[in-house]
Amino acid sequence: RSHGPEPCASASSATCPPLGTKVIQWRFYDIMPNKDKADEKTTVASNRKARQFYEILEVVEAGLQLLGPEVKSLRAGQASLDGCYARPDDRGELYLHNFYIPPYVFAASQDPPNTRRNRKLLLHASEIKKISGKLTTKGLTLIPLEVYFRRGWAKVSLGLAKGKTGADRRDDLKKKALRREAEKSFKGAYRG
Repeated sequence: RSHGPEPCASASSATCPPLGTKVIQWRFYDIMPNKDKADEKTTVASNRKARQFYEILEVVEAGLQLLGPEVKSLRAGQASLDGCYARPDDRGELYLHNFYIPPYVFAASQDPPNTRRNRKLLLHASEIKKISGKLTTKGLTLIPLEVYFRRGWAKVSLGLAKGKTGADRRDDLKKKALRREAEKSFKGAYRG
């Protein structure tokens, strides 16, 4: 009965360990997560009316500063972006106003946080400066497009937007109707 690997053919060989030492064999396992799953995002809430009423010029991703029960409520998918907007304050920080997160039902604390409190957006100072500079232009606003989780962190997708007029909205509806008609005609033509 042998304890360990076979001894080397020649004890004086440079590749063989000295006699009397144990040889340990290492096994390496692939512990890196799949790239697809790590970058996957889980959408919690989306602002469907944003693209209808605004022309999105630029999109920025920002982190959200939340309390524990708010994160649990978000994971349950109970949030609303209706009437929500972002605005810089006097200290040069961006805040998300009027974002509704209902109180978490199973929270231990007796007094839940305000459901529509201002929530701080986490961005680099240079990004905040750039966005604040663009917001000084008349007619531009910063609106959230969607809230989601990426790699376990709550994120919000913000759109630098310009409000559409009534004529712009009507033109968009006409274009959408024409596109649907074209898709229907192609669909019927290629059926076998």
